[in-house]
Amino acid sequence: MTHPVHTPVVAADGGLLRFPLADLLAGRPGSMRVELTDAAAAEPWLTRLVGAERALEALTAGHVDVPARPEPATLALLLWARRWWPASPALGVPSLDPALLELEAAVATAAVEDVAEGMLDGFEATAGELFDAAAEGIAATAVAEEVRGLCRRLSAWFDDRDDVVRAEAAATLADTAAPGQRAYALAAGAEAPVAGAGVVAGGRASVDWARVPPGVLDAAEDTVTWRIVAAPTATRLEVEVAGAFADAVLTAFATQDGEVVAQVPLHLGAGRFAGAADLAGAVPPVHIGLVVGVTAESVLGTTREDRAEVVSLVRAREEVPPEARTLAERAAAAGEF
Repeated sequence: MTHPVHTPVVAADGGLLRFPLADLLAGRPGSMRVELTDAAAAEPWLTRLVGAERALEALTAGHVDVPARPEPATLALLLWARRWWPASPALGVPSLDPALLELEAAVATAAVEDVAEGMLDGFEATAGELFDAAAEGIAATAVAEEVRGLCRRLSAWFDDRDDVVRAEAAATLADTAAPGQRAYALAAGAEAPVAGAGVVAGGRASVDWARVPPGVLDAAEDTVTWRIVAAPTATRLEVEVAGAFADAVLTAFATQDGEVVAQVPLHLGAGRFAGAADLAGAVPPVHIGLVVGVTAESVLGTTREDRAEVVSLVRAREEVPPEARTLAERAAAAGEF
């Protein structure tokens, strides 16, 4: 099974549209696969999206590979970036403003609806909901005029659908969008574990992107340091996660032989998360594993190889023309992250 980090997807009513990540990041969406989960629900929009002949093929086989439509391809890339973009100053990958991504996703969602109305029924967020989220935190930076243009497009789209309140809100935002800069916590590099009095063990670990919220931690490897400190009163596990962009509820789980032996609540500090917890028992578990974030078995985790491949593809976007990049990327470049 291909991990979702490698496959941008749009969840449609009765189906899924999947795109090769390398194609989207290269600015050349070549093909898309339409997989049906409910043929009856998908049939009303399927023909409008892929044509009668390919729609029949999909209804017969349950799936079809067709040339990518630009509207869902754009939406798939933006949704992927909201979840998986590997922001890391250490790797030369900028953080993307979530409000700008949501504004772009609102416009892309509206464009998909224009191509195949009803396709996104029950979708994770409507164009209106995405716009509402974006409007609360727009940071236009040096691309304010592009923000105004997107807001004007949305205002007209909402007006056509008699959503007067959002049409007026989008028009107002178009008139008031001005340069600004969203503030992020500095992402500091990880320091090597420091030996000291009572330190009986220490090591490094990497953050699995699938187990933490998006846009919170530096995507680089080996940003987690831990050490076990023995003291007369208690044995303590100390954990630091370098590279913080935003606050979140995070916990580090220490494991030994597959069993969780300690939970360390992590708190945001100066560009990093840190925390400590006492270890039960007289003898500390010297050989431990460390997981930051959700440990549920239902989470499909990423491997070091998964992450390296994605970072490589994202960094290659430096060769993609600016007009083929997202507005959020252009804003980050203009802000000289």
